[in-house]
Amino acid sequence: MAKSSNQTARRKARTRFSIKAAAHGRPRLSVFRSGRHIYAQVINDESGATLAAASSTDEGLKSKSKIGNSKDAAAAVGKLLAERATKAGVKEVIFDRGSYLFHGRVKALADAAREAGLSF
Repeated sequence: MAKSSNQTARRKARTRFSIKAAAHGRPRLSVFRSGRHIYAQVINDESGATLAAASSTDEGLKSKSKIGNSKDAAAAVGKLLAERATKAGVKEVIFDRGSYLFHGRVKALADAAREAGLSF
């Protein structure tokens, strides 16, 4: 039987492969979800540079929400990331959910980023 870390890595690689094929030069909005916090960044894969980043550990968000692993915190991270990406000149991205299901905190982050002006 395969270990869960191998299954997670395979799922993540499968998602990344399909995303890179469909990206057509758009930056990638990558999400990492831990047990306590959620992190997101907009990455330009052609140059390997991070264009914008936000997380529930940022000072402005830490004071608003005591818990970094809630849907509210994820929505705040999505909104902040969209504002920072727009300031960096990014309007269109492709969403990379990694090995996570598009549900719960990941979905809350994506919906907030869409409402704040990113399109994907």
